[in-house]
Amino acid sequence: MIILIFMFLSFFLNIFEEIKYFENKNSEIYIPILLTILNIPSILFEILPFIFLLGVMFFFISLYDRDEIELFKSNGINNFNITSIISIVSLILGILLIILYYSFSANLKSLYLNIKYKYSNTSDHLAIVNEDGLWIKEKSNDDTKIFIISAKNYKMNTLENLEITELDNDYKLISTIVSSKANITEKNWVLSDVKIYSNDRKTQKLKNYQYSSSFNEKIISNLYSNLNSLNILQLIELKENYKSIGYSSTEVRLHLNKIYCLPIYLTLTTIIGALLMLRLTFIKSKFFLVVIGVLVSVIFYYINYFSILFGKNETLPVELSVWLPQILIFLICTLGLTRLNEY
Repeated sequence: MIILIFMFLSFFLNIFEEIKYFENKNSEIYIPILLTILNIPSILFEILPFIFLLGVMFFFISLYDRDEIELFKSNGINNFNITSIISIVSLILGILLIILYYSFSANLKSLYLNIKYKYSNTSDHLAIVNEDGLWIKEKSNDDTKIFIISAKNYKMNTLENLEITELDNDYKLISTIVSSKANITEKNWVLSDVKIYSNDRKTQKLKNYQYSSSFNEKIISNLYSNLNSLNILQLIELKENYKSIGYSSTEVRLHLNKIYCLPIYLTLTTIIGALLMLRLTFIKSKFFLVVIGVLVSVIFYYINYFSILFGKNETLPVELSVWLPQILIFLICTLGLTRLNEY
């Protein structure tokens, strides 16, 4: 029930954003609706801990409304037994979610981005990272030339072992530019130790050369800023590709560890929801209980958020920045479970 509610909320909140994006673009009327539907599974995956906590709270509200808690206790099923059962179910569901559901949502997110990309102003440009290095395809400002760029290594603000192939619109070779290093801080790249091979077999050697591109360091570093569009195998491959060109894989490692810890996080969220409902029985207002649950979810979200920021800045090791909040929540749960049967 909670998932269905959030599906509808996600749809209505996202549809307006898509309509605004397409208001000045020549697209069919169904495109914003289609994109919203494709994006919903990814949104739901991001808020799963919130959904689980609220789901557990409403589960207990239902038990209390039908006096089933007392019925359980009279049959030897105490608070710890109930919490253990729903926690195990949450753990199993969490494992299934990252194995099955995440790949499903990532594929839909990828399709979502591909469709949206066709209507963007940069659809003639392409940049990818693979085991052979960084590859970029772009057109000149006047659309008369095509440039294929490859670089073996990518370090902060710099491309190394660079090759730029200049083609006409019929993909006929015009020239090839080879450089040992290029500063890509701005869109006007500064190439060093340049050799230019033209199709008339003449070779130019230059100490410096400027190349006007549609990409700079900031744009290239965000090639896969939306990692939700990649499944786990693709993320692992991307991490290895980043390593092969000497680029930091911190973002990818963070994202992978967030996925790996999801079953644990959902289990801990379930325990927290159960503890709140079993220990706050003196609060009779269901609305107030749900508000408390929302506040707890927000607190946990920001604990995770700020810890991951330390990981992004490499103040903390990547793995520790993701798992440290889970350890803290686990300690809170352990304290709460010690006297659970007394309530």
